[in-house]
Amino acid sequence: MARIDVIMPQMGESITEGTLSKWLKQLGDEVKRDEPIFEISTDKVDAEIPAPNAGVLAEILVQQGQTVAVNTVVARLETEKGGVAAAAPAPAAAPPAAPPPAPAAAPRAAAPTMAPPVAAASGPSVGLSSEDRLRQKSTPLVRKIAAEHGIDIGGIPGSGHAGRVTKGDLLEFIDRGAPAAPSPRPVTGVASAPAAHPAAEPWPGDRVEPWSRIRKLTADHMLMSRRVSAHVQTLFEVDYTQVARIRAGKKQEFAERGVNLTYLAFIAKAVAANLRRHPRLNAAVGADTTILRHEVNLGIAVALDWGLIVPVVKQADELSLLGLARAISDLGERARTKKLNPDEVQRGTFSITNPGVFGSLAGLPILNQPQVAILGVGTIEKRPAVVTLPDGTEAIAPRLRGFLTLSFDHRVVD
Repeated sequence: MARIDVIMPQMGESITEGTLSKWLKQLGDEVKRDEPIFEISTDKVDAEIPAPNAGVLAEILVQQGQTVAVNTVVARLETEKGGVAAAAPAPAAAPPAAPPPAPAAAPRAAAPTMAPPVAAASGPSVGLSSEDRLRQKSTPLVRKIAAEHGIDIGGIPGSGHAGRVTKGDLLEFIDRGAPAAPSPRPVTGVASAPAAHPAAEPWPGDRVEPWSRIRKLTADHMLMSRRVSAHVQTLFEVDYTQVARIRAGKKQEFAERGVNLTYLAFIAKAVAANLRRHPRLNAAVGADTTILRHEVNLGIAVALDWGLIVPVVKQADELSLLGLARAISDLGERARTKKLNPDEVQRGTFSITNPGVFGSLAGLPILNQPQVAILGVGTIEKRPAVVTLPDGTEAIAPRLRGFLTLSFDHRVVD
């Protein structure tokens, strides 16, 4: 018998650590090669990690909830002698990266990998010990959140590798209502972060649900987006009657090719085709600049039991209706089963959210930073409407209608 190491994978270039959120196998369990054995949560995405080899789970070295550096051995598999192969990298694992450059308006996820970079709030490193300097080398996301709250991460006890401050450490620090250090420099034109409020206490009989990592990340990202962007919403009522006819004619054809043709696919196709005509909606805000994105990458919000994530359809304007419908369905399903890769929740340029599936008439969505526009899709239903007949007369007839809400950033879109 021989043993093979199972490591914490590097899920993206800027990722330096991950949280082992759940073991899917227990000590002594037999596992097959590529069978998921544990779940991880990073600043970018939640994912299931497959076994690099077939064997028996002989050792568990990292417990659920622990955050460790990438390439840390988290477990060992016992395999048949001579049958051990080199540990295969986890899907989408990036090669070891050089220290990440300062991000420049890089997209964040829905989950929260798409927040605009903000200068870190930690003070100058002159005179710090090597341990202090290492602790302050946290991820770009941690530094951004610290800057948003005016917090010096140098004063936070870190639970990560060599005492590094993790996202969980920072959120716990904020949740406790700890006093924030003054921000080293004000951000012109941006409202300051609101003062921390005491957390509510549960009453007898209440059920307390701890927030998932994605839920915490989403909460912070939405608050930040409200503070930094001048949100404006405009509402349109759309007649889908002709779309419904086309959908009815093509639905069987698409189904035979394994694709469910939804109204969302038609909406995404229309959006992708028209963003070239309206480039200021396919943009991001830089340092006193507007960045007009060359790519049209549509983020499609997916509501999960444990949070919200926004997988991205890349080069959406180059896809056919069938291609878009297939991509939306595939990304949504893999988001729900934690099979997304980090690059599939990054580089979005415009987002679509669909509260209409819950029966909502219309929604007023919050911008997905650093994007400057997001479309909210309301429920589609039959309503009475005035129609013009072929002879020019008018009549009231049932039509399939729904509302679309466009939220945009008034800093760049007028």
